[in-house]
Amino acid sequence: MNTNPNQHNQNLPDIITIYTDGACLGNPGKGGWAAILLYKNHSKEISGNQAHTTNNRMELTAVIEALKTLKKPSDIVVYTDSTYVKDGITSWLAKWQKNNWQTSKKEPVKNIDLWQELNLQSQNHQINWQWVKAHNGNQYNEIVDKLARKSAQTAQT
Repeated sequence: MNTNPNQHNQNLPDIITIYTDGACLGNPGKGGWAAILLYKNHSKEISGNQAHTTNNRMELTAVIEALKTLKKPSDIVVYTDSTYVKDGITSWLAKWQKNNWQTSKKEPVKNIDLWQELNLQSQNHQINWQWVKAHNGNQYNEIVDKLARKSAQTAQT
């Protein structure tokens, strides 16, 4: 499987590559999210915003909204520059569920609504979660970063 973050899997016809990002002007503040979905020789950019939110909520929303656009179960590589999203979905989620949505410190999981939605949206897919360093020249990460920041700027307060 191609996990080079500067290329998408155009030579693997059944793989969908998704890049996501969230942005927040102030934290909390006006927020935006964006994703780009790549499949074969096609790409689709999506984005949105919220007037009062946090960066972590926008990072989660970007992945959720990208997965919602898929019409059938798929093999996917998701690239995120958020360790919160990557670690949450690959390491913490199962523990949170086992502990009735509480952290190891017995505190309620923050953003539980979005974590539950991400879990739901992920269930019908085979997803390879990849972390990509932000602002490091990755063309697709840069695209979603710009889209997320632009969406945050246009959020109505």
